[in-house]
Amino acid sequence: MAVSIRLTRAGSKKVPYYRVVAADRRSPRDGRFIEQIGVYDPLREPPEVRIDQTRLDHWLKHGALASQTVSELIRGLRRAGPPATGAASPSAASTAAPSK
Repeated sequence: MAVSIRLTRAGSKKVPYYRVVAADRRSPRDGRFIEQIGVYDPLREPPEVRIDQTRLDHWLKHGALASQTVSELIRGLRRAGPPATGAASPSAASTAAPSK
């Protein structure tokens, strides 16, 4: 079975929302899929892209091919890098007790 990683539309008219799925190449765009591995919301500012990296790596390792659009989304995620964690927020600094 040839598997592709592609987008499937889940939004309503004029409000697109996409799921990133692993699906058999022969199935229709919005049809049956094997596994949902992420989401893409182009209407958010900035556009929201969430992909489960472990499942993506699993499917790519087992021979799945990403569509051109999904490849561009993945490339953009890898350029941006992981989100910063543990950064001090401005509100936390303002609530700290002043030193004497």
